Amino acid sequence: MRKQMNGMLCLLLAILCYGPLSAQDNKKPVIKDLIAAQEYVFKAQMALPMGGRSRQLTSDYDVKVAKDSVISYLPYFGRAYTAPLDPTQGGIQFTSRQFDYKVTPGKKGGWTILLSPKDANDVRQLSFMISEDGYGTLNVTSNNRQPIMFNGYVTARPPRKNK
Repeated sequence: MRKQMNGMLCLLLAILCYGPLSAQDNKKPVIKDLIAAQEYVFKAQMALPMGGRSRQLTSDYDVKVAKDSVISYLPYFGRAYTAPLDPTQGGIQFTSRQFDYKVTPGKKGGWTILLSPKDANDVRQLSFMISEDGYGTLNVTSNNRQPIMFNGYVTARPPRKNK
């Protein structure tokens, strides 16, 4: 009975140890494909303002990237040089349909993605640094605010609903 339990325990440990490794191996091409197809979501988990303390984000904040649009729903912590006309439009919230998009392979794997919206009033550039595992940072440069950085990860963009 004891040998059976030891054998089952070894089998369970092998499954638990091998499962995450195979999932990570399968994840690398998926991230590469998402970035190449320009269909992904950057999920922000932590905000790192330039002049303040870092903040763990407990709500769902993201940047949705597609070939035809970029939709940003991010918070902002830091110094703004001009106040928004509409106080309900705080944070880094915009939808852009005209933007420049450039992907550069990283020196140690991963990618640097520069996204420059042409039709967003305040945001000058979004600079993503994404690892092969899908984790990364996003630096947001604005015209009227201090820069802010976000840590997070890339995931597949959910299918769009047809209108």
